[in-house]
Amino acid sequence: MNEPDLSVSLGRLRLKNPVMPASGTFNFGKEYAEYFDLNQMGAVVNKSVMLQPRQGNAPPRIVETPCGMLSSIGLPSQGIEEFLTVQLPFMRALECAAIVSVSGTSAEEFGELVSVLDRAGGVDALELNLSCPNFVDKVIFATDCGLMAEVLQECRRRTSLPLIAKLSPNVTDIVQMARLAEKHGADMLCAVNTFTGMAIDVRTRRPVLGTVTGGLSGPAIKPIVLRMVWQITQAVGLPVIACGGISNGTDAVEFLLAGAAAVQVGTANFINPLAIPETIAGIRQYMLDSGPHSVTEIIGAAWRRSAAGR
Repeated sequence: MNEPDLSVSLGRLRLKNPVMPASGTFNFGKEYAEYFDLNQMGAVVNKSVMLQPRQGNAPPRIVETPCGMLSSIGLPSQGIEEFLTVQLPFMRALECAAIVSVSGTSAEEFGELVSVLDRAGGVDALELNLSCPNFVDKVIFATDCGLMAEVLQECRRRTSLPLIAKLSPNVTDIVQMARLAEKHGADMLCAVNTFTGMAIDVRTRRPVLGTVTGGLSGPAIKPIVLRMVWQITQAVGLPVIACGGISNGTDAVEFLLAGAAAVQVGTANFINPLAIPETIAGIRQYMLDSGPHSVTEIIGAAWRRSAAGR
């Protein structure tokens, strides 16, 4: 039996397979190296790096929920200087694409980070974490059309590297935001970040998280994210990386069928350190069982079939 071809192209970015970690759930990969060969991944994605070192939020920062978790980590970062000397060399040495996630408090800060990484070399793509608040009025970049456009334009001006705009689901119209990102220079989209939620301790009668609200992730959000990916991939011409509730090969295949060109495994990494290689193996087994030789044949197959059946 012929081995299936799991390679995918996301514009200029070529991956050996469509599976990678979600930013913030894998650090920069070193901790997981004792569990599996990191070279199996299609790409490695670091925890978002900021220009200056940052502490993050005060605890409690994580609370388990049915089928997921709420987190309010607050983007702790070692800063770009340490990232360049410690984390980036490790990522570069892997036999997979190096996608660097960056976060800033202003368009200028995003732009400066992008410039530094552009000059550093060895970076295959940049993921813009737009779900952080801007410095002036604390509005989230990914929920404000003007702010998001400003960041994308500034980053596009500073680099020719592929830019991935990570979208927030906490908006009225996800398709509108996807189209905006496409218009202002994004090469790819990552859909999506966490959903805002909260938990209350009934004994203390207080919010569990120190910041009151946090981001909901895990299997609970998968059906909503799947719907968003379905909508986005039919509305824009950019490759979409799906992120949200993906725990295994079956989940990943669903997102590929919905139109995603690649997937990110996030919260599942905390529960099962082998979630990524098992997801890759699950996609491979699906290909062997169902027949298509190339994974590209199933990308978007569900909505193509749906359209043909109308």
